[in-house]
Parts: sequence; C-alpha cells; structure tokens
Amino acid sequence: MELAKSFEPRSIEQKWYSFWESRGLFKPSMKDGAPPFCIQLPPPNVTGTLHMGHAFQHTLMDVLIRYHRMRGDNTLWQLGTDHAGIATQIVVENQIKAQGQSRQELGREQFIERVWQWKQASGSTITNQMRVALVFGIHRDRHVA
Repeated sequence: MELAKSFEPRSIEQKWYSFWESRGLFKPSMKDGAPPFCIQLPPPNVTGTLHMGHAFQHTLMDVLIRYHRMRGDNTLWQLGTDHAGIATQIVVENQIKAQGQSRQELGREQFIERVWQWKQASGSTITNQMRVALVFGIHRDRHVA
C-alpha cells in the first residue's frame, strides 16, 4: 500500500461526518443522572473566514467536548451564529462603494437584500469551515430538548 504524498481529508471527512451526523452522535445523550457539560461556541464574524486563532480555540473546545462525551456526560457543543451586524454593514457598503454607488443610492430594500446575500455567502463559508475542521464536535441544533 502506498500512501499519498499529502493528506486529502475531504473524501474521508464527507463520508464520516455524514455517518456520525445521521446517527445523532453530535447530540447530548440526555441520560438520567449524567452530569451536564456544555460549551457555547462563540459566534464567528460573518465578515471573514476562520484563521489559526480559531483553529487553536476550537481544538481546545473539541478536546473538552470529546473528553466529557467519553465520560458519559450529557455533552453539548452549541454552535453560535453571527453577531457582527455593524461590521457586516461596513463590508457590504465597501463592496457597493467599489462599484461606484452608496447604500443611499442603492436604497434600503436593495441594500438589505445585498447584506443578506453577503451573510449567506460568508456565513456559510465559516460554518462549513468549522464543520470540516471540527469533524466530530459541532452540534447544529439550536437547543437541548
């Protein structure tokens, strides 16, 4: 068997992430009497992408989540969502400015539409980066039932 020169995780991660997610392995066990453990994943800004600081922080949280799951604790890694409304507005305004317009010229409705378009594109990038980077830790549900 010959090993590839560099590791290409995409095909492996896609297979296993789907497998784990379809079996509910990211959900807390909700066992009676098991101690609860929860980490709130801080929401990344929608204005950029993940960087090495995020990778370090997420690795530490991933280790703690896995440890508590292995102990049998009711463990939840709650995914945060964006909180950077003003920063997002500035990014979109700069995009519009680069096209020779202002948000006032564009109008409120079209500006709001552009902000949502940017949020969808950028926010999805960050969420997908976290899913790939943290294959076994992120919990997508908004609450614990």
